[in-house]
Amino acid sequence: MSKTIYQGVFKRYEKKYLLNQNQYQNFYKKVLEHMEVDCYGKTTICSLYYDTPDFRLIRNSIDKPVYKEKIRIRCYGIPSKDSLAFVELKRKFKGEVYKRRVNVPYNKAYQWLTNREEPKGMGQIGSEINWFLDFYKNLIPSCIILYDRIALVGKDDKSLRITFDENIRYRDTNLDISNGDEGNILLDRNMHLIEIKIQGAMPLWLTKTLSENRIYPTSFSKYGNAYIKLFNNKIKKDVTKGA
Repeated sequence: MSKTIYQGVFKRYEKKYLLNQNQYQNFYKKVLEHMEVDCYGKTTICSLYYDTPDFRLIRNSIDKPVYKEKIRIRCYGIPSKDSLAFVELKRKFKGEVYKRRVNVPYNKAYQWLTNREEPKGMGQIGSEINWFLDFYKNLIPSCIILYDRIALVGKDDKSLRITFDENIRYRDTNLDISNGDEGNILLDRNMHLIEIKIQGAMPLWLTKTLSENRIYPTSFSKYGNAYIKLFNNKIKKDVTKGA
């Protein structure tokens, strides 16, 4: 059996789009002429984001700066303590995404970011993650984002990927992914978030398909929208208490 290779460094452009049910069905059917479902099929993605107590990272991201960054633990499915997890450092500069990640057992990933107990053998990317942790000093678990994803990869161009996310949800309590995938609904169940991930120009067939279905780029950060909902809910509670 061949060993699975996990890519640790990414540099690409990521374009996001929100689709209603009709757009989703038409678009998905069309892109399958040029793409295929990857080897994982439909997967539940679970991500634990770290931030400062005053949410410095996500507040900066919402302001749409030229440069922004985030750090998280990502798992595919609900992990046990020994399940494979990815510690990911993601940066975006002028629309281009740079992602650095290492894979370690979930419990070690959690202890690393939460208690600064670095696993052995993390190499250069581990050093970059440690620098990030030292720079922000007081990062803590802040929010879990969960969703169900189907990922397509180009039949001819394997660098072209499109992901389809649905049932997007979040929680800011019980901040341990191993405790389950329950969460509050973040996006209407009839809506689908897709991301087109490309390293260069978008293929003409894909540009045409987007145009024919009146699908236009949008700005939608899962963590950012979860933070806005949490912030608004806090304001409502404070107002209710003061009434």
